[in-house]
Amino acid sequence: MGVVTYEMEVATSIPPAKMFKAFVLDADNLIPKVVPQAIKSSELLEGDGGPGSIKKITFGEGSQFKYVKHKIEGIDKENFSYSYSVIEGDALMNTLEKISYETKFVAGPDGGSVCKSTSKYYTIGDIEIKEEQIKAGKARALGMYKAVEAYLLANPDAYN
Repeated sequence: MGVVTYEMEVATSIPPAKMFKAFVLDADNLIPKVVPQAIKSSELLEGDGGPGSIKKITFGEGSQFKYVKHKIEGIDKENFSYSYSVIEGDALMNTLEKISYETKFVAGPDGGSVCKSTSKYYTIGDIEIKEEQIKAGKARALGMYKAVEAYLLANPDAYN
């Protein structure tokens, strides 16, 4: 098994607390509304939404994948951090054991925030991940992030 790590930072004018509430805490409701072509639904299968919980994410019509299952590893509402792993689903493409994500929102310049994200791809055996696969995943994540940001800019009273 190999591990490929990828880091990404995205800045926004939205404060960390507001972005965390929308993008993490209410993601199951908000993301299917703002990007239905990407995410059709999210369903809690086990747990209460905290660490150890399992969610099934069903992708929208615009996705090449059908579903994934997430295992929530950690959630820190005071420090605006969230971690989870994709543990099942066709997005693992029979080449990955799992993909782990850690996301943290920190204060940015001018009252906004910076989303710092680390992705770890755990390959099965000696399979190598292509750079294009990582770039495609990054582009999808960035698209969802920007859609949530646009929603918050258009709805300034949401998530206060």
